[in-house]
Amino acid sequence: MGAEDGEIRQGSGQTTPLAISRDQFLAWKRQKDAELSAKEAEAARKREEDIAAGRVPMNGRELFLHQPWVFDDAHL
Repeated sequence: MGAEDGEIRQGSGQTTPLAISRDQFLAWKRQKDAELSAKEAEAARKREEDIAAGRVPMNGRELFLHQPWVFDDAHL
């Protein structure tokens, strides 16, 4: 009736582990970090496509990176 091998029983009959190993956590963390990096890379790629197509306005940093001549004071 008590806990079995580091698990607790919830009301729905499912068991939930109490603890995970360090290796399990690090594997999960690497997977989550990889998923987040892929999601951010996809968003950056889409933003670059939208800027190139003129669908969205550029912020100051993007304008400086794509059109640095706008900030060149030598021609004034």
